[in-house]
Amino acid sequence: MTNFNVIARNLMAGTAMMALAACGADDIASPGTGGNVTINNNTTTPPPPPPPPPPSTVSPASGCPTIADPQGLTDSGTITGPTGTWRVCTLPARINASITLPKITGLLYRLGGRVDVGTDQGPASTNNVVTLSIDPGVTLFGGTGVSWLHVNRGNRINAVGTATRPIIFTSRDNVLGLNTESSSGQWGGVVLSGRAPVTDCAAPAATPGTVACERQVEGAVDPALYGGANTADNSGTMRFVQIRYSGFVLSGNSELQALTTGGVGSGTVLENIQSANSSDDGAEFFGGNVNMKRFISVGAEDDNIDTDTGLKANFQYVIAVQRQGQGDSMIEADSDNAVDGNTPRQNTKLANFTFVMRNNVSNQTAILLRGGTDYTMANGVVVAPTATNCLRISRPQTASATVDAAIDEAGAPVFRSVVMQCSATPFAGSNGVTADQVSTIFGSGTNNNNSAFTASLSNVFVNGANETAVTAFDAKTLNAYFDTTAYIGAVRNASDTWYEGWTCNTDAASFGTTNTGLCSTLPTY
Repeated sequence: MTNFNVIARNLMAGTAMMALAACGADDIASPGTGGNVTINNNTTTPPPPPPPPPPSTVSPASGCPTIADPQGLTDSGTITGPTGTWRVCTLPARINASITLPKITGLLYRLGGRVDVGTDQGPASTNNVVTLSIDPGVTLFGGTGVSWLHVNRGNRINAVGTATRPIIFTSRDNVLGLNTESSSGQWGGVVLSGRAPVTDCAAPAATPGTVACERQVEGAVDPALYGGANTADNSGTMRFVQIRYSGFVLSGNSELQALTTGGVGSGTVLENIQSANSSDDGAEFFGGNVNMKRFISVGAEDDNIDTDTGLKANFQYVIAVQRQGQGDSMIEADSDNAVDGNTPRQNTKLANFTFVMRNNVSNQTAILLRGGTDYTMANGVVVAPTATNCLRISRPQTASATVDAAIDEAGAPVFRSVVMQCSATPFAGSNGVTADQVSTIFGSGTNNNNSAFTASLSNVFVNGANETAVTAFDAKTLNAYFDTTAYIGAVRNASDTWYEGWTCNTDAASFGTTNTGLCSTLPTY
């Protein structure tokens, strides 16, 4: 037995040695049966990824740049907010020479109060004296509540940002990082005064629409006049601009809004402008001959577009979105007063608009037309609360179908390819106009109009299937300024991103992820 066991052990050892020899010099025999390898995965939870880097901040510029105006800029020290510390350079109260405000990292420009661009050249002048130019990416803020920028007649602004570096007008609290979704009314705004015709003259004996007919900027204490007879007057260019948290009460019950124009002529260029959280209107236009494309009003606490005193205007691509619990009408056209019969009569044409209404304090209607105004709306989408009228027309002159060149009357308001989702009683009349008359003027079921529409908007303001199904009207037939589009509304679909890059976001509406971020903070480029 002993010899047998010894032999068996020797045979097993020899077999093992032969197997090892067969592996070769560079091979390793696999452990276990049949050469299989069993790997047990580590089930321990991996550590979390590192936190994102903190937001970039800025350091203050070393000083203020030299400008052409003899008064120069005043170095007002520094201001610190969540995005860093900035050098503050205060503009002179009156800019008397053409200047350029360059973009300098770590530098903000401050309005110390009312800042005038040039001096008033009067209603009959033809010269253009001073131009304020502002480079892309520049931020200006109102140092006090009564700060505002006024471009006088015969002078110009050249505020031309880019799609990736807009120019920002804002408030001191915005710089300090103190603003919330409900912040507003922290400074005045931007006012352009021109030499185009206006009505409702300050001088009772003046003839409307002439050089004798002038008006004072609403709320201004010191003289700030506009009006004249040059329909093509040029107050400059504003393009890719944000105006945030404006609307401070300047005097009495009068306050400015983000953008105010008075007697501005058709030579002025207004494109890609955003109003964010104005405590008054998103923009108000007093007379003149105004053209504007790609306007966004979000969070305005009064009307989004207010038009008055003989305005002749063409607006295209307009997004207006209210904040919850704030805002009045989306459109308020003219006022009911004793001078409704003045000429030129207001005639505003609006195409490709999307209005999202979430509250109504006073007018109780999405669109209010009154004061004898002529108005045309084409390719529009209106969404309003179920307790709100879609359209109200006041005064027989506003509803009149009579066309009379002698009194500059173009007839009743016109609607083409306008769809509205409002209350079960979408129409209202007042001061001599009945709801049935308003219904007839709108003409639901004709001209691709629909007052019982069901909206399918995405991302608050982007067309969905129901909007896409509506046949568009060719707005170019209204005026050569308009583009011909194959769609209604301001934004055709998700691929139509004209609003991205140069805007800021609020809870009321987000305009993309590649823009300047929240309106409550400053970009650091």
